[in-house]
Amino acid sequence: MITLYGKSGERFCDGLSRRSFLSVGALGFAGATLPKLLRAERTAGIGRSHKAIINVMLPGGPPHQDMVDLKPDAPSDIRGEFKPIGTNVPGIQISEHMPYMAKMMDKFAIIRSMVDSQPDHDLYQCLAGLTRKTRGIAGGIASMGAWASHLYGSVRPGMPAHLTLMHPTGHKQWGDPGTGGFLGREHGPFRLGKGKDDNKGLNTVENMTLRDLSLERLQDRHALRRSFDGFRRDLDEASKEFGSLDEFEKQALGILSSSQMADALDLSKEDPRIIERYGKPDPEWRADGAPKMTTNLLLARRLVEAGARYVSLNFSRWDWHGGNFD
Repeated sequence: MITLYGKSGERFCDGLSRRSFLSVGALGFAGATLPKLLRAERTAGIGRSHKAIINVMLPGGPPHQDMVDLKPDAPSDIRGEFKPIGTNVPGIQISEHMPYMAKMMDKFAIIRSMVDSQPDHDLYQCLAGLTRKTRGIAGGIASMGAWASHLYGSVRPGMPAHLTLMHPTGHKQWGDPGTGGFLGREHGPFRLGKGKDDNKGLNTVENMTLRDLSLERLQDRHALRRSFDGFRRDLDEASKEFGSLDEFEKQALGILSSSQMADALDLSKEDPRIIERYGKPDPEWRADGAPKMTTNLLLARRLVEAGARYVSLNFSRWDWHGGNFD
């Protein structure tokens, strides 16, 4: 689990107090269906709730036998060198190098039964349950984020339900957040990053903004304000043909006519003490995605607070074939 620190003392529109962090861990619906959840909210007088997911992918896969399933009784040629330590949950032990996680193990759900369908460096099968080579489904497989968008929709105008901060990687499969698949491209991810995109139908930053606004330009308040001013002057004329736009284009227009996205990406509005807790990027670290990985964790939290339903990002690289203990 990753703790994403945020503002304290705020309250959601449904009256629940905001905690100072968002906990990211294994997700389970526990048998609850969407109709039941919506019916319960309506009965309680609650409008559309802001349930959200921040999905942090660890490309290459960190070794579970050295983190959460150490197998201390296994033969020496199977178990690793790390020692297990107890946690605040009786019967659960994890690596000695994760003492903070051990103190809040009751907030985690460890899944030890998941395996991939083929030996491939592919995030797609983690997000969709199948590989891109799976045939027989018209339109393609819908990713986890697409389902969140389809079932829950946007929380606020001007903020897409499904976004991705995944950075380009040496293995392009490590930066693949999936698509809207058969649910439609309007449920695909709005990509807030640069890099190669070989996935047909994936919503890139160019067709998201209609004006080639990169993440850096979205964070440039002066350039963004000029773009918005020009866009609003043209909006009245464009609105005459608004009905002919598809849902994806309407979302893009909504983003450009609202400041929700820009405000979420403006880190000058974040408490410097919170930024410090996330850690400063190291420009000397040249691994995949460096040095923006810590910043992306902070941006993901801000996007969720601004109304996103699902934000995906990838963190570092874990594809070590040896030398783990050097």
